[in-house]
Amino acid sequence: MWQALYTELGPKGFLPIAVAFDSAGNEAAEPWIKAANPTYPCVIDRRHIVAELFDMVNVPNAVWIDEHGKIVRPSEPAGTSDAFRKMDRTNFSIPPDALADLQAKRNAYLNAIRDWVANGSASKFALSEKEVLRRMHTPSDDHVRAAVNFRLGEYLVEIGHPQDAQKYFEEAKRLRPESWNYKRQAWALEAPMKAGGPEFWAAVDALGDNKYYPTADDI
Repeated sequence: MWQALYTELGPKGFLPIAVAFDSAGNEAAEPWIKAANPTYPCVIDRRHIVAELFDMVNVPNAVWIDEHGKIVRPSEPAGTSDAFRKMDRTNFSIPPDALADLQAKRNAYLNAIRDWVANGSASKFALSEKEVLRRMHTPSDDHVRAAVNFRLGEYLVEIGHPQDAQKYFEEAKRLRPESWNYKRQAWALEAPMKAGGPEFWAAVDALGDNKYYPTADDI
């Protein structure tokens, strides 16, 4: 998706930068990047610094930044939907109506980027400074403590004390329950299969009618 868009819009000044949030670092993320063979920049954020700076709690999320370094749209789901929640968990198939919804969300998002690249600040998808600030969230004390606890948990795993790390991961998830990044990374560091296993699906099911990917009303 991003390679095709970069090939199309790169000559007009558009540059996607992909950031992989993976506490396991290069060993986990680099093979996927190499397999995709992108021609745009891809970096691996082992410490989730970008997620903290731009308030990203899930993937894929994106932030639009213009040529002057100004945020045009703060962190939001990037052309995706909750279609995966309708997946058959035995054969991983997704019903046609859910796939159609996902494709519609993706097309709408990509077309919004095309409009922004073509029209710049005049694009209807380029938010005013007031609206950007309204949508951004200043880190709360709980958010800061969650980041500290998660970082400490990562460190304990790295030095060979995974059992000691668990209470810090749990505290990070408690302090910031909306962060799926914390959940997935904690599960992956505990045991790689947990990141997409029963624990993940139980957490998704617990959302009920709440969205996994809240979508912007204007795209």
